[in-house]
Amino acid sequence: MASRGFLLGKFLPPHTGHRYLCDFAQAYCDELTILVCSIDREPIPGELRFEWMREMFPSARVLHCWEDLPQEPADHPDFWAIWRDVMRRYHPEPIDLVFASEAYGLRLAQEARAEFVPVDIDREVQPISGTAIRANPIENWDFIAPPARDWFTRVICLHGPESTGKTTLARQLTKHYGTCLAPEYGRTYTEQFGTDCDRDDLVNIARGQAAAICAARKCARGLVITDTDPLLTAVWSDMLVGERHPDLQAMRPVSDLYLLMDIDLPWVDDGTRYFPDQATRDRFSDVCEAELVGRKVNYVKISGDREQRLARAVAAIDALPR
Repeated sequence: MASRGFLLGKFLPPHTGHRYLCDFAQAYCDELTILVCSIDREPIPGELRFEWMREMFPSARVLHCWEDLPQEPADHPDFWAIWRDVMRRYHPEPIDLVFASEAYGLRLAQEARAEFVPVDIDREVQPISGTAIRANPIENWDFIAPPARDWFTRVICLHGPESTGKTTLARQLTKHYGTCLAPEYGRTYTEQFGTDCDRDDLVNIARGQAAAICAARKCARGLVITDTDPLLTAVWSDMLVGERHPDLQAMRPVSDLYLLMDIDLPWVDDGTRYFPDQATRDRFSDVCEAELVGRKVNYVKISGDREQRLARAVAAIDALPR
């Protein structure tokens, strides 16, 4: 007769410890049910965690309980009776085996009239917890289950006029954080098709930049560094053609933090730049900042020499809420 296994958890977020627990359980029993338990006040939506676990364990029966239930025995005098009822409703078939990496597993198994199978209780195999990941996702990046990593990924955009050190700082930040760079798609585009851009070209550039950022998220370690995004392309449209295509205006911010580069560095002609005179450069800078203010995004102004800019950028990024 096939053995039925059962385990539950918050999976907040799913991590390598959960992976080990569920892989162990699937290898131990014939049929495994995983119950994802969530309540509305938790920091990651339960529906997302449910979808992540379904993606990770397609051969298991993954269910979602979103009821507002007591979380600890001290929360309710009938705590164990409530959870016994939960197991019966979500797993009406007899449960043979209950798997857990927590001490509560023994009592949970007793309530289900099942055998308790402890798994890595001392965390020797996978020394990680959801609490540690939520406190510092970048430091614990390798423990986060791949489907959940995008939730913790932040996009940092270097914003500002041409020749303000955006590309240099982007590369420095990419190296500092050991993560992925979404390079300036406008440079790629103009090198292929020329620098005489119209409204349609700028829409293509903005779409290309948004796609580059999306692709970079797949290889990032918590941060994507980009030296432009559609907001800056919209500013370029103002400067180059004096108007914006409706599609460009409709594009939403895609970055979590904007580092607005000051114009306290000398203008350098690299063959693809447009505005060498100081008056136009000043106006370009003002329009860049006005765009950020008008869009009500989170931004920090970055000035100084190369080392100062890097230090100030790192401080701003490290201050982002987890």
